[in-house]
Amino acid sequence: MEATPTPAVRKPRGRVEIDIQKCKGCELCTDACKKETLVLSDAINIKGYHYVIVNNDACNACLDCALVCPDAVITVYKLQKSKKVNITPPDIKEQLRAAATPKPVPV
Repeated sequence: MEATPTPAVRKPRGRVEIDIQKCKGCELCTDACKKETLVLSDAINIKGYHYVIVNNDACNACLDCALVCPDAVITVYKLQKSKKVNITPPDIKEQLRAAATPKPVPV
């Protein structure tokens, strides 16, 4: 029996914010979203419309949803890639050797 490969965990590349009180629930953004990040809510806003909610874990910041929104209630932010910073001190080997060397115990 073969092992099933686990899906790779993808880091989100974007974050979507929706002004739910202004959203009219036209669903143009849900149709435009290729990652199916946006869905229509069961709840209603103060105007009586079902509004769109977002799952930011799947967002790739393509901007399609914001471009098709007729009321401009969607804002998309692209997340910056984190830069790897080397925090290892240059003399780490010497520090480890010094820490591993037994020290004489005074008698």
